[in-house]
Amino acid sequence: MTKETTSFVYVTYIRSTPQKVFEAIIKPDVARRYWGHENVSDWKAGSKWEHIRANDERTVELVGKVVEISPPTRLVISWANASQADDPSKTSRVTFGIEEYDTMVRLTVTHDELEAGSGMAKGVSQGWPAVLSSLKSFLETGSGIDIFAKPKSA
Repeated sequence: MTKETTSFVYVTYIRSTPQKVFEAIIKPDVARRYWGHENVSDWKAGSKWEHIRANDERTVELVGKVVEISPPTRLVISWANASQADDPSKTSRVTFGIEEYDTMVRLTVTHDELEAGSGMAKGVSQGWPAVLSSLKSFLETGSGIDIFAKPKSA
């Protein structure tokens, strides 16, 4: 029996260059400044990557493989919680599409092959907008936003 899947697509426009956007995703020292995590890999097709919390514990929260890489316009990775990495049914895919758009960059993040109704599907639908808003702020102003912020009580 096949699982029902869903996908999440987020598009944003950033005053930057494709190279800077691409590097912000793959360079650990840059990603930690707007994401609070580091994406660690040698960034070759077939290599593993790890999403490591940028704190004293250095917890590996997400893992996957580099499916496709074509700097500075495309990166495709598999994506799973570190605790579920051995279960292929819990693995999804993220595609970063980066294209020049006039004096900006259009960044399209497609997170697909998500198990419909799963905690991961819910998490990424809330997480990607915060992370990508922080990326945009960071590249345009030099300062990201607090992606761990919570709504204020009414």
